[in-house]
Amino acid sequence: MRTSLRFAGLALVLLAPLALALPPSAQKRLSNRAEVDAQLQQLVAGAPVPTTISRLQYANEEEYAAEQIQLLMRKTVDERTRRNLTAVLAALGARGAEPFLARLARDGDSPVRMYAAQGLGKLRSRRVEVLTPLLEDKSLGVRKEAAKALGLSGNPKVGKTLVTLARTEPEPEVRAELLVAVGRSGDSKQAATLKEFLSSDSESTRFAAARGLCHLGSPEGFAFANKLLGAQDRFVRRQGLELFEGVPAPKARASLKPLLEDSDRSLAAGAARILHQGGEAKMLDWLVLASFNAEGQEKLAYEKELEALRLADDQRSAILRKAGVLK
Repeated sequence: MRTSLRFAGLALVLLAPLALALPPSAQKRLSNRAEVDAQLQQLVAGAPVPTTISRLQYANEEEYAAEQIQLLMRKTVDERTRRNLTAVLAALGARGAEPFLARLARDGDSPVRMYAAQGLGKLRSRRVEVLTPLLEDKSLGVRKEAAKALGLSGNPKVGKTLVTLARTEPEPEVRAELLVAVGRSGDSKQAATLKEFLSSDSESTRFAAARGLCHLGSPEGFAFANKLLGAQDRFVRRQGLELFEGVPAPKARASLKPLLEDSDRSLAAGAARILHQGGEAKMLDWLVLASFNAEGQEKLAYEKELEALRLADDQRSAILRKAGVLK
């Protein structure tokens, strides 16, 4: 760790004369890339993966970081380090890393394959030929991430394969991911089969089938979710809200818009965030203004959802200024 920090400090010193001759924007980028190099050296030395991901995202040099990780991977043989590097690469969402992640999806180490599938999912990759074989991988984690990635690809052609494997998948959490992925794929032809899973003895299977149906815009999926939203128990209502995660706003609006006035402000905040992520841009303004006017636990509810959206301070300020509550 100390060696990597000294290396980063030395790099900054050596770059200083060059940086002074560059315009401010280039100086900032050079500084950010030096920070990326330092963070990756610390990762190789044993720094935690979540901390590294957070700092690399803050540096806003994801493509550069991905390139450096690929170089490190080619000369790294330590199993734990390879896994950590792949986990970070997967989280960056760097489009240029897609071919490399596709190769890692065939790696001999199952955690590396799992993170590679996760990374392809984050990119919404259409590499069906890479991801489909992973649905029958020996590793539960690999199968789960491959199913999720195929759903996120939005390719209706994978729907039948996903639902067929869901019938025989022994692990409930993988089966659930397969059913949700059917809906995310957009293959409406599989709606009838998904409805069959609504009567399953497994709660997780029923919920996953309902979520998949919500993604397809099926009335049966919305009926299942709305019944949960209408319950008295707060936990059950939260389960109903979760069924709309990732559902496009036009499909979710009828069910979620009324929740914005709900007395449970955490439910209201969650509904606003889901609508925003589903394409309703003005819901971000709603969250920011609601948080600005709230206090105590209510404010925490809004801030939790805003944190999930990684809202920048300058973006928040711009929204408040536009609303006339901040000069």
